Order: sequence, then C-alpha cells, then structure tokens
Amino acid sequence: MKTLVTIGRGGTGKSSFTALMAKCLIEAGAAPILLVDADPDQNLAEMVGVDLKEAGKATMAELIVDTFIEKGGTMVGVSPTERIESRLLANGLYEGEHFDFMSVGTKWVEGCYCMPNSALKAALEHLTKTYQYVLIDSPAGLEHLNRRIASKVNDIFEMLDHSKKSLDHAKRAYRIAKEVDMQFDNFYLVGGYRFPAELGSKAEETLKFKYLGKIVADEQVDDYVLNGMSLLDLPSVNTAFASVKSIMKAAGYIHQ
Repeated sequence: MKTLVTIGRGGTGKSSFTALMAKCLIEAGAAPILLVDADPDQNLAEMVGVDLKEAGKATMAELIVDTFIEKGGTMVGVSPTERIESRLLANGLYEGEHFDFMSVGTKWVEGCYCMPNSALKAALEHLTKTYQYVLIDSPAGLEHLNRRIASKVNDIFEMLDHSKKSLDHAKRAYRIAKEVDMQFDNFYLVGGYRFPAELGSKAEETLKFKYLGKIVADEQVDDYVLNGMSLLDLPSVNTAFASVKSIMKAAGYIHQ
C-alpha cells in the first residue's frame, strides 16, 4: 500500500492535482484506490464526481462528534477504535466503481480530542491496508494530518505557485514533518498551474527537494471545475492530464 499526500498554500491546485493523480492510477489499472479529502475547503469530492450527502454519507469529523461527543463514552466491550471503524465503514465510506472516498470534514469541538483522534487514526490505519493506493488532499500544514489521519506516508507532493511564500511554505512543511516525527520516503516539488516552468530548477536548487515538473494550465480543466464536473471524465489527451502523467512517471508510479 502506498500513501501519497498533496500539500501547499491555498489556490495552488492541490485538489485538482490529487484528482488527476487518481485518474492516472485508474487508467493504469491500479486498484483499489482510496481518496481522502483532508482539506477544510472540501473541493476534492466535486472534482472526482462525489456527492456525500446525496450518497447518504457523513464526514469523519461528523462521525467523530456524533460517536464520542454527542452520544458520549464508549459501548461496553467495544474499544473506541472498533466503534469509530464500524461507523466509518457504514456511514463515512463512499464506494465507487474505480475508487472509494472519505472526507475529514470541519466539524470539530473545543477541548481535549486525544482519544477520538487516536481512535480515528488507528481505525484508518486498519482500513487503508486493504487499498493499493491512498491519496490524501491535505491542508497547508502537516500537523493536522499527523494528528488525525496518518503519521507514516510514502510521498509528499508540495504544490508551488509563483511566490516566495510558496517556497517558504515548502521549507516550513518539511521542518514540521520532521518535528512531529512524520515518516515519509520522499518530499517532492510540483509546480502548480501558475508556476513558471523555468523556475523549476531554481526551486529544486534552493529547497534541495526533487522537482518533478508542473501542471500545464488548461482551459478545459478550468471549465470542468467551474461547472462542477468530474476531472476523471477529462479526455486522456487533455494537456493538464498529460502533464500530471509525466509527473507521476517521474515519481515512479506509472511506466507508460
């Protein structure tokens, strides 16, 4: 099982990159795949054609609050991990033809959340073992990811835009990953739609992380996103998708 995490500043194209990575893996015949939307903006679902409410599913946060806060305590003889795992399977997991989907959501409460967080992480570690690939669309920082979802991943993809703040974000994200003892194999740089291609080698030299390439800006992708259409339905000849395929090849995930 491989876990891939996309991070970056807001507006760099994290969700669309994650969706197009999923399309690459689906077309390459990789299965099963789990997509996890950990970004508070919750854009990934729409970009892969998922409507959780229509499917009668809840976010992980909603299930955590309902299970441990509103109903309180635990059931006799059932551990917190087993309790939330059963809820995630029944009420939080969207099962599709080519991938499954979960959303972290934003409904958190104040106060100590150690037990629910630990239970959620343990449940997800068990559930994700059944997948070949787990793709996580993460918020800007990695503390949230490490605390609530996963402390061990394979590859982290930092999305860059054309600003110094973006480079600073990459430095900070790497530092935080080390500080919170997150285990990972590779920390990659990927240029977003607005990132100038000629700055790739400079970013790699400055940050000392491997630069895999950039996503090509594409009007068809813009139109799909604007109209709430699934990026998985883009034609395979789409230029943005082709650029993501090149990035996935550079990372060693596809070979065609």
